[in-house]
Amino acid sequence: MPQHYVHKTNASEVYLRSWTGFGEDHFRIDALWPDAHPFYRVADTLDPLLLSETIRQTFPLLCHAAYGVPLGDQLIWERFSYLILEPADPADASVRGRDVELHVRCYDISYRGSRPTALSMWMTVTRGGVPVARAETRFAVMAKRVYQRLRGAYADIPTAMSHAVPVPRPVPVRPARFHRASTDDVLLTAPDADGAQWLRVATDHPVFFDHPVDHVPGMLLLEAAHQAAIGAGSAPDPAGPGVPGAEILSLSCDFKRYVELDSPCALFTEELPVDASAASGNRRTAVKAVQNDLVAFTAELTTTAPSAPTTPSLQQAHCGAAGASRGGALS
Repeated sequence: MPQHYVHKTNASEVYLRSWTGFGEDHFRIDALWPDAHPFYRVADTLDPLLLSETIRQTFPLLCHAAYGVPLGDQLIWERFSYLILEPADPADASVRGRDVELHVRCYDISYRGSRPTALSMWMTVTRGGVPVARAETRFAVMAKRVYQRLRGAYADIPTAMSHAVPVPRPVPVRPARFHRASTDDVLLTAPDADGAQWLRVATDHPVFFDHPVDHVPGMLLLEAAHQAAIGAGSAPDPAGPGVPGAEILSLSCDFKRYVELDSPCALFTEELPVDASAASGNRRTAVKAVQNDLVAFTAELTTTAPSAPTTPSLQQAHCGAAGASRGGALS
């Protein structure tokens, strides 16, 4: 799979292998997850961010290869949601394998002439033939010249990168709390007196900044939301140094505007009511990212208790977000 079809520079970060169309707007995409990775969890676990990145790569692939969107056009994320499913048999080795399939249906497609300007996707993700997740998303497609006009001075990528705010120090918790190995992967400060956790954006991060961009990548915002939700339900050090926190079970988010590199961005969390049928200890958390007094990103997440991972029923975690929004970023 050519890297430019999935908007990646590093070939080892390309997880899609092939695609096939089935009738109108239906596709099967084959993917291969790595057997080792310095950032993502692999092997016996399902990393929600690796899942999300694999799904994200389907957007440019199908736009360019199936729908004729020119390379260089921009994809603008509007909403995204996923639900991790409970495997029929958790002991089945197939659900821990590297072979992944994404069964995709594209719908609600808007066209200008023969090219799409916006579309939605619904997909089921299987691992070793076993369904492991469902996801839904919507994004817009913008011609390069229109995007550059919209972004104004921010369209100059080297300048935008050079104006990035310094990464706040020190690192507030051990990275294992968020199922990560490096302190460079901790994306939030400790909460301040107002409950704000400030985004830690390192523009040399090899996964989030695989290539230079003019804004904070959408995938970094997803991981920040994951970390905010994991941290919201636990004491600073719940069971000793480096003990992993909760697991993410579902996410539903809206990208409302770009998060810029040149200004601090704060994340706030709020605990939400949990359905009576929820597994004991599961939590629902609302997360919002605020930059220059404007809400740029919102999310709702379901997490397990740190010591007792379980999987939610379909009743307690929804997959899909109502309404469209503007200003997200796919990079």
